[in-house]
Amino acid sequence: MSAGDALLELSGVSRTFDVSPPWLNRVLERKPRVLLRAVDNVDLAIRRGETLGLVGESGCGKSTVARLIVGLYPPTKGAIRYDGVELAGDGAGAADSVAQRRARRGMQMIFQDPYASLNPRWRVADIVAEPMRVQDSKLPAAEIEAHVGKLLGQVGLAAVDGIKYPHQFSGGQRQRISIARALATQPSFLVCDEPTSALDVSVQAQVLNLMRELQREFSLTYLFISHNLAVVHHIADRVGVMYLGRIVELAPTRRLFTMPQHPYTRMLLEAVPDLSMTGKTRTAVAGEVPNPLDPPTGCAFHPRCPFADARCRKEAPVLLPLASGGEAACHGVEEGRIPSGVAG
Repeated sequence: MSAGDALLELSGVSRTFDVSPPWLNRVLERKPRVLLRAVDNVDLAIRRGETLGLVGESGCGKSTVARLIVGLYPPTKGAIRYDGVELAGDGAGAADSVAQRRARRGMQMIFQDPYASLNPRWRVADIVAEPMRVQDSKLPAAEIEAHVGKLLGQVGLAAVDGIKYPHQFSGGQRQRISIARALATQPSFLVCDEPTSALDVSVQAQVLNLMRELQREFSLTYLFISHNLAVVHHIADRVGVMYLGRIVELAPTRRLFTMPQHPYTRMLLEAVPDLSMTGKTRTAVAGEVPNPLDPPTGCAFHPRCPFADARCRKEAPVLLPLASGGEAACHGVEEGRIPSGVAG
C-alpha cells in the first residue's frame, strides 16, 4: 500500500505500562519494577473508505491500539500519522499542534458499553451536541439543535428523543445515540471498540447494518475491534489478528477466513461453532494466553503452537508479505513447514 492510499498509519507503535508496586514497597521488599508491554511494535495502515477488523483473545492489546490512535494513551515509541499529519512520535512537535488538532477532529470513537459511555445526568440532545460545542463554542444554539435532530434521525431515532435520558432507551438505542454523538463533528474515521458486544444478536445486526449504511452515505473509514469473528466477517474488508500485543496476520477478509495462514488464526477459526463441521475432527484450543508480564521468548505463540521448533522458541517472527495475499508473522509459514490453511 502506498502512503497516499492510507488515511491512518501506525509505524513501530508500542505501549508499555508501569504496573510496579509503589516505590516504598519496592524499596522495603526489594522488588524490581514491573513493566507490561500491551502493544509491541505494531505496523498498521488503514485505507480511506475501508473497514479494518481487529480480532484476538481478551488481553491481546486491541483496545489499547484503539486508545493510542485517538490519543487517550501516548505511545511509548513509534509514530501515528493521520491524513499526513503526525499525531504521535518524534516528528510530532508543538509547532504542529494546530494541524494535529484539526486532524484529531477527523476521528471519533464508539465505545463498548453504550450505557457507561453516556452521561446519565444529561439529556440525549446535550450528549450528542457536546462535541460540537467543544470544537466550536460560537455555534448558534438553533443550528446545534437542528443538527442534533438530523443526527438522531440518521441513526433511526426521532428528534423528540433528544429530551430523554439514556436510561429511557434500550441497549441498541443507546448505541445509536453513541453513533450519533460520534458523527456530530462530521469525522472521516471512526474507531469502534467492541460496539456490539453488549447487545443481543438481533440488535447487533441492526447496529451493524446501520454502520454500513452510514459508511456508504458519509464515506467513513472504520477500525472495527471485536472478538466476534462472525461480526468481523460481516463488516470488515480486511482483518488483522493480534496476539499478545503483536499483529500476527493481516489479510483481506475472504482470504483470511478461507485460507488462514498463521496457526493462531486457524485456532480461532476452528473454535467458531459451525454445524457443517459436525462429525469432523477439529483441533481443540490448546493452552492459555501467556502472562503478558512474563511473555515467552521468541514467538509468543510457540507454547501453544503444534508447529513450533527451536527457531520459534528463540527468534521473534516479523510480519512478512505472502504470495497468496496478506501478511503473516510466522517462521513456519515463511519456511513452508506449515501446509496452506483451508478453513472448513
